[in-house]
Amino acid sequence: MTDPSYLDGNMLDGPLRELFAVDLSTATGRCAHCGTLGELAGLRVYTHAPGLVGRCPNCAEVMLRLVRSPEHAWLDLRGATFLRVPMPAEQPYRSPR
Repeated sequence: MTDPSYLDGNMLDGPLRELFAVDLSTATGRCAHCGTLGELAGLRVYTHAPGLVGRCPNCAEVMLRLVRSPEHAWLDLRGATFLRVPMPAEQPYRSPR
């Protein structure tokens, strides 16, 4: 017997693809350390580490890490409490029925 109260995680493919097809530099995030709210474009990005490290412009704590290989990308946002991404109005998310 299957539980109809949830869907398989594969259903996230479309909504996540839609989400990451936008310009994330205008996305707003909140620093998990000091609570500063601002656009990702305002982060201080360091490139001399393995990958990219985005630090809060207020407290300098790490908010974002992005590491890329030829086959994969790793995105670590544990230094942010949330990431609010502006979405184009013409492509709203539609819930599966």
